[in-house]
Amino acid sequence: MHNEAVARRYATAVFNLAEAAGAVAQVGADLRGSAAAIDGNDDVRRFFLSPVFERKRKEALMLEAFGSRLHEIALHTLLLLVRKRREALLQPIASEFDKLALAASGREALEIVSARALDARDRDAIVERFARTYGKRFAVTTRIDPSLLGGVRVTLGDRRIDGSLAGRLDDLARELISHHHQPV
Repeated sequence: MHNEAVARRYATAVFNLAEAAGAVAQVGADLRGSAAAIDGNDDVRRFFLSPVFERKRKEALMLEAFGSRLHEIALHTLLLLVRKRREALLQPIASEFDKLALAASGREALEIVSARALDARDRDAIVERFARTYGKRFAVTTRIDPSLLGGVRVTLGDRRIDGSLAGRLDDLARELISHHHQPV
């Protein structure tokens, strides 16, 4: 089974447990936080992902590092991933969990990446257009990426709408290359 599908199955199970415990926000924050803590340190990440280290040793260190800080569901998820040698799934599980939490609240993630900072009016106009088109509410994140040169790139779930100048230039380059190789 593909890792994304496996991560989705784990995330769904963890989400159902968290929802039943009334701890969706806490478990989500703990999954994100533990993934960030592990990814944020090269030595810790190598240790966590390495199959060389014994599972019992990893479990003991995870308990020592996170035991008193994480919600029980998040902690047991971490330990289960170590036991099953699925440590690499922590970040994808956290991401899938967040998607499930948004969906449960009737919202979907919408990321707007722009070449420069957007003012509130421009941001709101983009969000409103997507809300009308898709009939959904969104949890919006914005990011600046100067390499876009101009315009915006919007990601909604697995859909990406690229209205950036860099995207247009890439399209033009592909078109020129494909026409260049065709016989006349």
